[in-house]
Amino acid sequence: MGLSRRTFSALAGTTALGLALGGSGAATCAYAAPTAPTGPPPGPPRADGRRHTIGFDRYSLLVDGARLVVWSGEMHPFRLPSPSLWRDVLQKMRAHGYNAVSIYVSWNYHSPAPGQYDFTGVRDLDLFLRTAAETGLYVILRPGPYINAEIDGGGFPGWLTATKGTARTADPTYLSYVDQWLTQVNAIAARHLYTQGGGTVLLYQIENEYDANVTAPTGRDYMAHLYQKVRADGIDVPLFHNDKGRNGYWIPGSFNTGTERGRWLYGFDGYPSPTQLPPDWGHFGIGGMKGGATASPQTPGFVPEFGGGWFDPWGGAWFDGKGYAESRRIRDAAYERRFYLTNLANGITLHSVYMTFGGTSWGWLPAPVVYTSYDYGAAIDEGRQPTSKLIPMHQLGHLLRHVPDFAKLDRAADVEADGLKVYHLTNPDTGAHVYVLRNDSNEPVTSTLAVPGAELPVAVPAQDARLLAAGIRLGRRKLRHSNAQPMLALTAGRQEIAVLTGRSGEATVTALECASRPTVTVLEGEAEQSFADGLLRIEAQLDGLTRVLVTGGGTTTPLLLLLADDETSVRLWPHDTPSGPVLVYGPALLRTATVAGTAVRLTGDTVHATELEVWGPRGTREVTWNGRELKTRPTSSGSLRGAQSLPGVGAVALPALRTGWRRKTENPESAPGFDDSSWTAADRTTSYSTTPIPAGQPVLFADDYGFHYGDVWYRGHFADATGAQSVSLAYSTGTQGLLMAWLDGRPLGTHRMPVPDNSTVRQGSWAATAVFPVPDAARTAGAHVLSLLVRRMQHDQDGKAQDTHKVARGLTAVTFKGASPKVSWRIQGEGAADPVRGPQNNGGLYGEREGWHLPGFADENWKPADLPRADKGQGVTWYRTGFRLAVPDGVDASVGLVLEDDPGRAYRVQIFLNGWNMGQYINDVGPQHTFALPNGILRTRGANTLALAVLSDGTTPSGPSDVRLTLWGAAAGGVPVSAV
Repeated sequence: MGLSRRTFSALAGTTALGLALGGSGAATCAYAAPTAPTGPPPGPPRADGRRHTIGFDRYSLLVDGARLVVWSGEMHPFRLPSPSLWRDVLQKMRAHGYNAVSIYVSWNYHSPAPGQYDFTGVRDLDLFLRTAAETGLYVILRPGPYINAEIDGGGFPGWLTATKGTARTADPTYLSYVDQWLTQVNAIAARHLYTQGGGTVLLYQIENEYDANVTAPTGRDYMAHLYQKVRADGIDVPLFHNDKGRNGYWIPGSFNTGTERGRWLYGFDGYPSPTQLPPDWGHFGIGGMKGGATASPQTPGFVPEFGGGWFDPWGGAWFDGKGYAESRRIRDAAYERRFYLTNLANGITLHSVYMTFGGTSWGWLPAPVVYTSYDYGAAIDEGRQPTSKLIPMHQLGHLLRHVPDFAKLDRAADVEADGLKVYHLTNPDTGAHVYVLRNDSNEPVTSTLAVPGAELPVAVPAQDARLLAAGIRLGRRKLRHSNAQPMLALTAGRQEIAVLTGRSGEATVTALECASRPTVTVLEGEAEQSFADGLLRIEAQLDGLTRVLVTGGGTTTPLLLLLADDETSVRLWPHDTPSGPVLVYGPALLRTATVAGTAVRLTGDTVHATELEVWGPRGTREVTWNGRELKTRPTSSGSLRGAQSLPGVGAVALPALRTGWRRKTENPESAPGFDDSSWTAADRTTSYSTTPIPAGQPVLFADDYGFHYGDVWYRGHFADATGAQSVSLAYSTGTQGLLMAWLDGRPLGTHRMPVPDNSTVRQGSWAATAVFPVPDAARTAGAHVLSLLVRRMQHDQDGKAQDTHKVARGLTAVTFKGASPKVSWRIQGEGAADPVRGPQNNGGLYGEREGWHLPGFADENWKPADLPRADKGQGVTWYRTGFRLAVPDGVDASVGLVLEDDPGRAYRVQIFLNGWNMGQYINDVGPQHTFALPNGILRTRGANTLALAVLSDGTTPSGPSDVRLTLWGAAAGGVPVSAV
């Protein structure tokens, strides 16, 4: 059982907890009071230089004594290697209702070698945290040390695979490395704590999904060590762990936190399939340690990861080869409403969607189980384009921000509605009622719901859900009930504005309490109204935006009621400013809103021509859009409307990539006369790998020789192959690894790991033995050279804390049938880490070591080539071309690269744009064909260099064939982008 919460005030004198100065100058703890009534939520966070308190009770977080519902989305800075674009994604998240961003910090991304750490350029964590604060988002920081995340080694650096010590335990060698990592991360994080006013870091996670050694001393000591280390580094915000599978692991009191109590949150993750019923993990669940939030009844319900999609494996077995488009289709907006609303009904007030923007596992970042794209079927796709999945997030996020009742809800008396699953909750302070109506059938359901004083008609589409509220306040008026979902209520100018939403075409009825008969004016759309017994009843069908102005009725402040269908609701953009709320209607995105005197200054995006309408604070008379002053006119809705439409985005021209190519075949390492004297001798006899060293063999594992990323070459020298019939080559790789062999410069063949099926998609390490006959001409005395290229496909993750990231990569053993020559081995992999692009950018191909992928490389002596190609032969051939883009200023164009060919052709391609390794294409495996080219790496106004390293097994003709640029999406607006 979890420990009961002590009052936070009891911690005020504990200096180790991080003291903060209150506004009066008195010393107070950085943690808030133990409870609070329902009230206005805290304002948007920013780095304001002031001390803040963060605490919690069983209902919610308490920030400066105010209840906060955390509505967060996950993105990974390392999966978008263009820091300028971090602001783009963060602004989209904030605009669509998120109030927090959750991020992993991946150890391997920042540490190319022991004792070396890089937090510059695309790795600038400080810049990301500043940008999040400037955007007005809280940050949930998750630096591991282990993160999983479908990233190489689960985030462990490659060099850790060749070190002593058992990872994810209290092993002192491992902990010494962990402490170095956390020292580096925490030095940055400590400058951005919301408690200290330097940033908006709200919560901090230690470890991730740690379900091993839970009851063993090494596990408990490990967690205690992490806790104490983080606190010693000055991190004073609440800490938590993310329990995999809701086991009640690491609840408060399960390990030693020293003298601290009441500063540890229990969190758990969940990725339910869309084919199952949404699970109850709280108020309505099974209870107890396996019941989700009930495992820790004195802390708020916290889901640090809830499925915003799902990852896709090589070959696409989970989504029938259709890729992330299928993931997005089956986990769509209706899925979000059913599952996320069920979470809210179960008391989950800290809710984070994994992923909200998935991005790209570029270079050698991906774990073996996934290919390059990490789109995830997320609400914002890999090309940074909003999808229809943002509709529920937009509506619910703004609702939770503007209506405080949802931060404190108890289960209420059961209510039934025919054909629907109904969750009923009430706020003990305000008396508000909340209903979640879920339709788990494959047919739409029309029913009635008993709410206080009425039988409310309700309709829920098939496999969908809706949230209704009764008794909540819309400013000075109270909503008695409505069968439309509330989205926001705010004051702008001299009136209050409330937005209710639902599916297009739905009939809505809304009842407002009024002391006397009000005056009702339908300003736009069609609506009928009646008044009786102190209730104003408004009936309307959702179609675009219906506007109803209510004045009088016992309240001097008018209410503008906006009834919006789903598609319209995501064009309504509330934004808080120090001068008061602003509400904007029309554009595809509102990025920023500021008030300066009588002017409202807006920035944002348009895709199509659209009207702009603004409700602002009193005295607002002027509007600017992206720096341009607009002519406006006042409306009967109390807004300012642009006299002319905002223009949409113009055409974006992309060049063809058919001509201008040059090509060169590499792999000189396969030639018998190649000079490998500078290579590393592979002659070690011991290893820290979990893979046993075969008897009589030297250690051939690539990591033991400092080669951790990409391809690795071996050259074995031996004398006298007399009698040799065949050679057996044992090797170990990640998913879709392969081995190519040459003997004395002649190809022996290629061996590939199988394409995973539904039973093996999670298998991260694959071992096999390739057996090749020794040609008769090579069965001679004298010197021979066996040349081998292994595509290793990266390290397994260590999800079960079994050191599986240390499973060997590369060649493991070589034996001959009919002979036993003594082989002397040399090995070569990637060169020194790229100082800009980092350790995961380059592998060990000859062209990579020689800089053939770099834009400045002189390729004028290469042979001209046209596409498509139909080359045949085992090995590597490079293709290079240049192209120019001229995207107009003020246009955000998201561009991708498409590769397509006959799926029977067996080859793969490493894609380099301006020297950046943007991913791997496997033509006969898939399913990925489109690769993101992030602006900043892509020069949208200038010259670009594209290099393709084609690896062919020689069994079929190989491409590239159809190589083209594609426009993922474009908008007038965007953010300024700097080159990286």
